[in-house]
Parts: sequence; structure tokens; C-alpha cells
Amino acid sequence: MVNRKNQTAAVVMGAVAGAVGGFVLGRSQGCHARRVLGSNYKWMTAEERQVARSLITHGQGHIFKAWPQPGINDAAKRRLLAAAARHLSGAAEGLEEERLSVLVPPRANQQPKELHMHNDLRIDKFYWLRDDARKAPAVLEYLKAENQYTAAAMADTVKLQDELYKEMRGRIKEEDTSVAARYQGYYYYTRAEEGQQYAVHCRRAVPARAGPPSEADEPSPDAPEEVLLDENKRKQQGKHKFYMVGCCETSPDQKLLAWTEDTKGGEKYTLHIRDLSNGKELIDPIPMTSGDVVWANDNATLFYIVKDHLDRPYKVLRHTIGSPTSYDAVVYEEKDEAFYVSIGRSHSEQLILIQIGSAVTSETCYISANDPTARPNVILPRINDVEYSVSHHPGKLSSGGIDSSSKDATGWFIITHRDPQHPNSELRVAPLDAPEQHTVLLPHRDDVKLEDACVGARWLVVSERSRAQQAVVVHQLPARGEMPSALEEGHKVDFAEPAYSLSGGLTGEFESEVLRLRYSSLTTPPSVYDEHMATGRRALKKVQPILGGFSQEDYVTQRLWATAPDGVEVPISLVYRKGLAKLDGSDPLLLHGYGSYELPYDPAYSRDQLSLVDRGWTIAIAHIRGGGDMGRMWYEDGKYLKKKNTFTDFIACAEHLIKESFTSPEQLAMEGRSAGGLLMGAVTNMRPDLFNAVLMGVPFVDCLTTMLDNTIPLTEIEWEEWGNPQKPEFYEYMKSYSPVDNVQAQDYPHIL
Repeated sequence: MVNRKNQTAAVVMGAVAGAVGGFVLGRSQGCHARRVLGSNYKWMTAEERQVARSLITHGQGHIFKAWPQPGINDAAKRRLLAAAARHLSGAAEGLEEERLSVLVPPRANQQPKELHMHNDLRIDKFYWLRDDARKAPAVLEYLKAENQYTAAAMADTVKLQDELYKEMRGRIKEEDTSVAARYQGYYYYTRAEEGQQYAVHCRRAVPARAGPPSEADEPSPDAPEEVLLDENKRKQQGKHKFYMVGCCETSPDQKLLAWTEDTKGGEKYTLHIRDLSNGKELIDPIPMTSGDVVWANDNATLFYIVKDHLDRPYKVLRHTIGSPTSYDAVVYEEKDEAFYVSIGRSHSEQLILIQIGSAVTSETCYISANDPTARPNVILPRINDVEYSVSHHPGKLSSGGIDSSSKDATGWFIITHRDPQHPNSELRVAPLDAPEQHTVLLPHRDDVKLEDACVGARWLVVSERSRAQQAVVVHQLPARGEMPSALEEGHKVDFAEPAYSLSGGLTGEFESEVLRLRYSSLTTPPSVYDEHMATGRRALKKVQPILGGFSQEDYVTQRLWATAPDGVEVPISLVYRKGLAKLDGSDPLLLHGYGSYELPYDPAYSRDQLSLVDRGWTIAIAHIRGGGDMGRMWYEDGKYLKKKNTFTDFIACAEHLIKESFTSPEQLAMEGRSAGGLLMGAVTNMRPDLFNAVLMGVPFVDCLTTMLDNTIPLTEIEWEEWGNPQKPEFYEYMKSYSPVDNVQAQDYPHIL
């Protein structure tokens, strides 16, 4: 039997003689090696030190990062040194595996805690790691150790990380300007300045002789620019470490600016109001708001929302400029902790809308924007598992447009209505004074999800989704503003690519005939189009600049369909680069997924992922159940007691990509965040053999224990997504897939 230490020494000697023979290390280099190696320097043989010095000198010092002290993993260290010697001789195979074997991962202390529910006992050995205050020394020390271990394990990629960061940042055009929106005599836009992190909110006046809004509108560079809010200066002046603007809204007469800002990172915003003529702030800042602000038409009254102890937006208040905040009146308060509150202003500018919603139920109230002290009117009372949204038309139009002087709200509502009998929603119209007396304009369709509707003076814009693809449909309304009893066939706006992301909405004043479209795909950078609805003329206003020579023609995007275990077809969107992807099963592939909250994962461009695609990777998105990609029933079939469909859909997509030779298990990675992190955890437990690597971002992996604790903010709202595990059937089902409750002794992929 050969002595392993002697064998290692022989390899070391040969490597030193062959690869670094004649290389003399100076005294300073020897001292540097001692600093890198620490107490392990004395433990090594002279030959091993020579290899270590050579590696450090040649930029391979990361090999020794986070080495444990002598006596721990010594055999693994010697195997690594032997592999390093072979590396110096030109044979690099096995070096990284040996390096990782030396590292000692931190082990969390086990402090078993018994969790009892429904005559079931779970033992959580790591419950002590919960630290709501983020201050427990033991938890912080453990997290520090985990971060140090991660840095050590990833030490061989530091150079690549730096290269990727510079590459990704190099694609960003720092000095950039958004597409302007024409509104009330101004072009409003934001711009970014080179070297600055935050937006500058600006406007330029529309020339006095300008015609009506059109797709060709552009602010004149000769018109003076007025800076409304410079976020960079606000952060600098306040010496804030964190800064985020919640909203930035001008008053109806365009003379005042209200904005909200968060300077702590807790999503609690402070409200400010400024006179744009002189820059003077008009009120004492109002802290602890949700970030949303809406103006009444008197240019002096504002509505805002505050949060409760669970961080839930729940109360609407009304403030009048010139009066103390202690006089602010409560306009609406929602006491049911399953519901949250938001506010908005109708496109007609005649109504203040208060929207109340849980995960599956909604209700909307309105106040005339001309009578801000009036009590809110409920449009349709809430009914469990019924959701609706409204868009307001003031009714009869005169040659001069809308009569905005009356305190009384008039006109009719376009109502997007969903209930269990109409899961994909239907479009209704109803008079404002009798919204329950509705007429169906667009009936429910099993294969088309009605997502949104927005009404202008003479146009109705409807957003739809079918077979994981979006479309925008434009319908013409009666010329004089009468409430329609039916709709003519609309004009459908779509694009030719097999998979893309598309949204559209009315822009500018209520009378504007300009439709703004936002388009992107896995091969098309975010693009903005303006289309004149009366003439059909369309203008490309902007394509997001991608520096560094990007050409869309170099890439291919496809839509595939996998078959789930229950026979359901699941869509996949993917992109790869021509000439780099071999499509023979040897390509690396990153598969994304989410599949919760009815949120679709629409295929959109990512300039950062270009760094992977340009290195031969394929990027794919699994449009799995639980999301909203294929309509409401797609969501319903991936929640509550059908949640496992989300996981098996994802597995089916991975298997399909392997079967069709886009990748192999050895080359397949997957990524998901938050609820998508739960997906990653569940799939990893179920099919670890399918994947080589897993990326989990803020993963929701302890879902059962979390959903049993209603002291955590918004837990009761979450019950409508996951089910309430205080009920036995939900408890047992959730326990069967909860990632931390299903970890077992098996070979897992690499997890970060």
C-alpha cells in the first residue's frame, strides 16, 4: 500500500520541478504566503509550501480561502495540494472538487422545538433561527458564518463575477430619458443622468399652437425644461442611506407637486407638497403613509392611506392644504384584516376611487373629485369570491369636452367582473346611479381572460390573454358619450413573435385618441409605441438602448408545450443565440418559474441574462399553473389543494426540455424567487436528479409554519392563496409539500 502522504509529496516534487523549476520566490512573497495560509503554513511540508507559493503568485490564492485550522480536514488539504500540483503541471482536472472538500460548512445548532397541530407533532430543530427583530446575536453570527462560507466556496468565480458585473453594467445607457406623456399643456417625463442612481422628474410646455394629441407628439428641445423633483438631490440633501419615491403627482391645475418618499426601506412613505412656482413646501411632512396620493379637483385637497400594525394599508384620510394634519378626516377604514386598501383617480378625472380587496374579493367606492368632503359611495357591495374593477365615463359629451364643474358625479361605468361562474371575467356597462343594472358587452369566454379595460371619451381599450399570449383590443364608443348597449368588433393589436409581453392603455387627457403600447420579448428590448386609434397610425417612440453591439437577429425565441402528468399542456418560452446553442442536449439551460398569486410570468427581455445567452446558455420560462398565464382557471388549478400541480408542471417542463435535446440534467439549472423559491424547494425535494444547480431568492420554504402564525403581517390575506392550515385538510396537504418539512437524505443539486 502506498503511503498517501508520500505519494502527495512525490507529485508535489514533480510539479515543482517541472512547472516552476528555477522560479525563485523573494522574501516578501514568502511572507505573503504565510499571511494567506495562516497557521497552516507551519503544518505544511517544504514542498507543499512551494506549491502554495506558486499558486498564490499566479493569482490562485483563492484556493486557500477559509481553510480550517490544522487538525481539521488535513487529509483533504493534502489531496487538494496534490491536485494543485497537477494543475501546475497542466492537468487541472479535479482541482476545484478537492478545494471544496477542504472547506468546513457551518452547522446550525439544533434546538428541537415541538410544534403541535391537529394531533400531529412536528419537530423543528432550527426554529430558533427565527428572529423578527433581526438582532439576535446567535442568529447574526450564524448568518455571518454562512456568508463567509458562501464567499469561500465561490472564491474561484470572483474574477468571473467581476467580469460579469462590468459586462452587465456596460450595457446600460446611464444617461437616458423616458417617453414623454402629454397632459394638461405639458410633456411629462423622467430622465437619468450619468453616474446617478435615481430619476429626475421633469416637464416641458406644449407649444401654444400645437394641435390635438397624436402619435407624433414629441417635446421640443427648445422648450425650457422644468425639474419637478430630483431624487438624487433629495437623497444627497437628506444624507439618506436609502431612498425611494412612492408617487409623484401634480395637482389638477399643474401648479403643485405632491410626492411620497421612503428613506428607511420599510415601505412607509412621507408625504410632501411643493409649490412649483417657488419651490416652497406647503405642509408639514406627513409620515407613515402607504405611498399613494390622489388630488381632488379643488387643488387643495388630497387623499392618502396609512398602515396598521400588520403593515396593511387600511385607512384613507383627507388632508386640506393649510390645515394641521391633526384635522385630517378619516374617509374610509377597513377593519377586516384580510382586506387592504388603495386609492386612485379615474381617467375621466371626475372620481376619486377607493379600492378594497383581498386575494379573491374586491369592492370599490367613489367620491366626486369636485366634492371631496362627500361620503364614499359603494359601487357594488362586496360578495365573497367576486372581484370587479371599474372605469368611468362622465356621459354626454359637449363640443368642448367634459363638464367638470358639477359636484354631482354622472355618467356610466365599464365594469370588469369575475365570479365563480365567470372565472375569466366578463365586461359589463352600467349607469353610475344604478350600477347593479348592467348590460354585458363582452361575455365570458373559456379560452380568453379579460384582464383590464380602460375607457376614454370615444374609445374603449381592453387587455386580453389567451394561450399564454397577451393582446390589446380597441373598440370605438358612441361619439356623443352615450352609454353603449353593445360593442362593434374591435381592432386587435398584436405582434408576430411567438412569445412576448404586451400592455396598452390610454395616455394623456380623457379626450386623447392616443393609445400607448409597451412591448417586449425575449429577443426584443422594451419598446414603446404610440398608436392613433382613429387613424391606425403607429409610431415607435423608443427602444431601450442596449450598449455593446446587441443585434436582435442573432437570437431565436420559441414557444414550446410540455405535457403535465394529468395531460394538461404547459407552455414554455425560451431564447438562445444562433451559432452558440448546439441543441444536442449539451447546452446549459436556466429554467425560471413562479406559479402563484395569478401572476403571469410574461416573456420579456433581460439585458443581464444576455451574459448567459452569449455564453451558449438557453433561457427558458415555465408558464406553470398557479400563475395567471393561461387565465383564471390556470390559477385556480395551482392553488389551495391543487398546489402540487405547480410543481409537477415545472418538472414536466424540465423533462420536456431534456427530451427535446435543449439540455441535460447535468447542464440544467433552475431559478425562482419568493413564492418561486417555494417552487424551487418543492421541486428539489421531488426531483433532485433533474437539476445540477438551484437558485433560490428569498425563498418561501417554511410555508406551513408561517401560515400557522397569524401574528406575521398579512398572513390572513395569504390564507386565500395557500389555504388556512388551521383546518386539517389544508394542514395535511401543505405539510406534504412544504420544503423544509420534506427534506430527506438524498443527493441534492448545488443550491445557492
